[in-house]
Formats: sequence, C-alpha cells, structure tokens
Amino acid sequence: MFFKKTTARGSGTAHRGYARLAHRLQCAIGWVAAASLMLAVAFPAFAQSAKAAPAAQPARAVLVMGDSLSAGYGLAASQGWVALTADRIAKTKPGWRVVNASISGETTAGGASRIEGELKRNKPAVVVIELGANDGLRGLPLAQSRANLDRMIVASKNSGAKVLLIGMRMPPNLGREYTQAFSDNYTALAKQHGVALLPFLLEPIATDRTAFQDDNLHPVASAQPKLRDHVWTQLAPLLR
Repeated sequence: MFFKKTTARGSGTAHRGYARLAHRLQCAIGWVAAASLMLAVAFPAFAQSAKAAPAAQPARAVLVMGDSLSAGYGLAASQGWVALTADRIAKTKPGWRVVNASISGETTAGGASRIEGELKRNKPAVVVIELGANDGLRGLPLAQSRANLDRMIVASKNSGAKVLLIGMRMPPNLGREYTQAFSDNYTALAKQHGVALLPFLLEPIATDRTAFQDDNLHPVASAQPKLRDHVWTQLAPLLR
C-alpha cells in the first residue's frame, strides 16, 4: 500500500480549511449560547404571563325545577318567564346561566325523583323549585307533596346550592281547609329549611282573566314579563 506524500502547499490549504471550520463552529456555538440565554430570560416572563391569565371559570347555574307554568306551556320557547329571566341574567349577571328543567304536567313526586340527577348534571349554585300545582289540582295528599318538596330542598342544600321555593294557591272550589293547608306547606318548608320563598307565582296576574290562555290556567305571553319581575324580587339576592 502506498501513501501520497503531503506537500507544504497541501498542508497550508488544509490548515486554512480547518481554521474556517473552527470559525464556523465557534459562530454556531455562540449562536446556540445566545439563543439559550434569550430563552432563559424570556421563559420566566412567559410563565408569569401565563400564570397571570387563569382559565375562565364556568358560569354558575340557576336550575329551575317546575311544571307547565315554568316550562312555558302554549308559548314560544323565548316567551316564558324562565326564558325572560335567562335573558336578564345574561345581560346583568355575568358568570351566570339558567337551566330550565321544567316539565309540563310535573308533580312534586316527579321533581323529587329527578332532582338528584339534575343536581349532578348541572351542579347549580341556585335551585328554583316551582312545583305543587298539579298535586293540588289532582287532590293529592298534602303530606305527600310536602315530603316530596322537602326531599328536593334537602338535596339541593346538601349539594351546596341556595334554594328559592315558589308557592302556588288552589282555587276555592277545593275547599278552604285544603287550599289553606296547601299554601301553608310552602311557608312551613321555607321556614324549616331557611330558604327564600315567593308565596304565590301568579300573584301579579291572578285576578286578570285576560292574562290567561283559554284554559284559564296558563298565562299568556304578555303576562310573562310580570311573572319574571315578580320572581326576580326573590331570585336576584341569591345571585351573589
């Protein structure tokens, strides 16, 4: 095997090549060091900025558990007092939302059977309970209705939610004793559990026949703002 002898000229060329390569390496190393220094300076500022802007908190929910009076029977979805309340909350109470879990024809027994699932699903900060009218119209035992409402209130409070109990009144043809005891249920429960009470949902329109649909039970659309304002007197203090 033969090796080619390196000339002096070849050695000089190689030396200059090595020098250029070393210079490039020094430049590259210098750039990496500079970049590292910039990152070291910038990263704490970036981390501080990220820390200063926490993720937005989910809106707190107002859960409405009601019957046809809250479900907006015979009305467009946007016309009922609950929908009107949701609009007001969206405009005046940032960070809050309304979940309407009302069902036409619902009784207190139905509400009691659904309350745990609704609480788990929606995690409300406030629960509005508007039930009992269908119990009364069917002449169901008042002790049973009270026990169902009691169960809903207790479950709501145990979940950490505030409660607004909305009462109803029965027509006089059911007898004075029954109608009085029916109304007293709401007052007694509110006092027992220390929750907010609106004694009679329909109070602002009860004596105005034109405020009701042909069935004389469900309010018309034009009456809904009055119901919204009536409920608001007790609901607004809970939205804090």
